[in-house]
Amino acid sequence: MRLRLWVILFAIAALTAFVILNWPVFIAPTPLSLGFASYEAPLGVVMLALVVGMSLVFAAYMAVWQSTILMDARRQAKEIQAQRTLAEQEETSRFSELRTTLHSEFEQMSKRLETSQLALSQEIRDNVNSLAAILAEMDDRAKPHP
Repeated sequence: MRLRLWVILFAIAALTAFVILNWPVFIAPTPLSLGFASYEAPLGVVMLALVVGMSLVFAAYMAVWQSTILMDARRQAKEIQAQRTLAEQEETSRFSELRTTLHSEFEQMSKRLETSQLALSQEIRDNVNSLAAILAEMDDRAKPHP
């Protein structure tokens, strides 16, 4: 348990022991003045009732305060979870968009590469044909004509 709880329990135990040990003095009648009227009542019991009443009011206030804090924490946790979910959805969306973009770029590059390969193959064929024609012409020139 927390230290604070132990201190409160010790204070209550000490107050209870004090009341039990001094009970005859607590219940001794004493004249009390409220300003507009005078009464004879046991001052110890009146003061003890005031202490118990104030303690109950304080405990109720602390319970309300604690429940308010817990409700705020729960609300904030829900908001954080909603923000986290939204961020994950946005991240997933960005990854999907990136995947789509990369796929389209890859397709474009594949088409360009294929076009380049076809053009290169055609150029090589043209060069081979041209070279063959040049070699044939040189061969014809190199042969003696009768």
